[in-house]
Amino acid sequence: MSNKTSTHKQLLKVCGLTVLDQIQELILMKVDLLGFIFYEKSPRYVLNHLSFEEISRIDHQGKVGVFVNETVGFIIETAKKAVLNYIQLHGDENEDFIAELREKLSPKTGIIKVIRIGKQKPETEMMMTKNIDYLLFDTDSKAFGGTGQRFDWNMLNSAEIPLPYFLSGGISEENVSDMDKLTQKPLGLDINSKFESSPGNKNINQIRKFKEIIRIRYSQEQI
Repeated sequence: MSNKTSTHKQLLKVCGLTVLDQIQELILMKVDLLGFIFYEKSPRYVLNHLSFEEISRIDHQGKVGVFVNETVGFIIETAKKAVLNYIQLHGDENEDFIAELREKLSPKTGIIKVIRIGKQKPETEMMMTKNIDYLLFDTDSKAFGGTGQRFDWNMLNSAEIPLPYFLSGGISEENVSDMDKLTQKPLGLDINSKFESSPGNKNINQIRKFKEIIRIRYSQEQI
């Protein structure tokens, strides 16, 4: 995936990765984006499992680093050490922060801003589109994601979404068909806790099956 909008298929991002063997299987499976969480409070904190050097050696063009209320300096340093292709901001980062990050970050590195949705759809946050390449909608939680809980996707139909976006938060084989009700379809799906046996330990067969479901659904939509 380039930093430009891609419409050739529905993309799949697998987040919360911690096991090298599983990562290699996902690469062979041609998963579009690989998510690594650099948030110490997360049970999927990648540096508890993999070193910067190990992450940097992963040969993939869609490596995403997930950060929560970190400093610009730490994000820049991590992006260089881990050779990241995208930065995902999952905290309360404001427009000034993102502008500074964009200025100091490699121009080849994309920025994904997460919008956390609870009982009310956000309005002002979605206007923060300068210096951002993609939005990602996730369920609001004190843990900043990874809950396996869904927000009301219908809220997106009453919102103006100015950028291509990823859908996250409790996505599973059972509810993926609910995307049919969305007026503006997501560029991609972000899966995590519903596809693992324990935090960071992914169920590769389940992901493979889900990826095939997505492929079939997209093919049918194009007919």
